[in-house]
Amino acid sequence: MKLGRIEGTVVCTIKDDRLKGLKLLVVHECDVHLEPTNAFHVAADTVQAGPGDLIMFASGSSARQTEKTHGKAIDCAIVAIVDSVNLV
Repeated sequence: MKLGRIEGTVVCTIKDDRLKGLKLLVVHECDVHLEPTNAFHVAADTVQAGPGDLIMFASGSSARQTEKTHGKAIDCAIVAIVDSVNLV
């Protein structure tokens, strides 16, 4: 899993029927110090995330392991809203 921050939304008027009802968000990937990297992702929201939220996301086949994304053409899913990150 990786950390990221919600930067925006993706709106699709025509999409696969299995994606209907899923909110798609633009995620700006962050490093462990919460600094943005150069990577952006479009992710299915499974936790009601919103603009500016720090989130944790899963990619690849792990993204299809949530109740909302199972069996869908998803390769990136937001799985948690992060409250804090503590480094030793």
